[in-house]
Amino acid sequence: MATLEIRDLVVSVEGQIILNGINLCVHSGETHAIMGPNGTGKSTLAQIVMGHPKYRVESGDMLLNGESILAMPVDERSRKGLFLAMQNPIEVPGVTNFDFVRSAVASRLEKGNHLRIGKFILQFEDTAKKLDMGTNLAHRYLNQGFSGGEKKRNEILQMALIKPSIAFLDEIDSGLDVDALKIVGENVTRMKSDHLGLILITHYQRLLDYIVPDFVHIMIKGNIVRSGGRDLIEKIDHEGYDWLKNELGIDELEEHKPQVSIGICAQGAPRREGI
Repeated sequence: MATLEIRDLVVSVEGQIILNGINLCVHSGETHAIMGPNGTGKSTLAQIVMGHPKYRVESGDMLLNGESILAMPVDERSRKGLFLAMQNPIEVPGVTNFDFVRSAVASRLEKGNHLRIGKFILQFEDTAKKLDMGTNLAHRYLNQGFSGGEKKRNEILQMALIKPSIAFLDEIDSGLDVDALKIVGENVTRMKSDHLGLILITHYQRLLDYIVPDFVHIMIKGNIVRSGGRDLIEKIDHEGYDWLKNELGIDELEEHKPQVSIGICAQGAPRREGI
């Protein structure tokens, strides 16, 4: 079982605090959804876990399977089992989709093991077909000329083939029409297993209709301020976030300390207080 534990994480960018004491525990086999208004730090959390150099960790720690990842470069974090499906995937001219994923998968093999290319080609083609990505995907350059929806589906294809243990999906529903959202949702749900922990970052309930979370967390002003289940999603969908801001007095406070503590990681579901 893989475990990602975030302890009292404070993060800044250009001297401004963005995350202000985040606590979160995610085990493989669990699906967590993080929701909240724009600019509240949701994407920052995903990027700092993957080691984006733009952000500075002021205090706190991030542990994967009990080992701090703060000093690890991005590639090592990835080989350890972390994955991020990006909100805005970049285009990489000159590198084909197949070569990119093949290299990523090969880099994770234990020393002495080799990728069986014939078998991997079949896996690639089968996954691309399930995501309705077309027959020429392998030879197209990575995300170049892709629509927004194609880029998001390409991120899911990479996740399916790389097989991470903990994956952040950062607003993979943005830019998707109804049909594409259904395809993405069904494919991600198909990947759910005891070996994969998912963290879904989204604004909308519609994604969570397809990928059902076990835990829902609301982030406001750089803190997780409330956690719950599907009833919390429905309340946000109908009433927005103002009721929660008013209840917690967030608008009147310059800094808001989290009401919810996810607790220290242990085997099984995380402890949730203040719900």
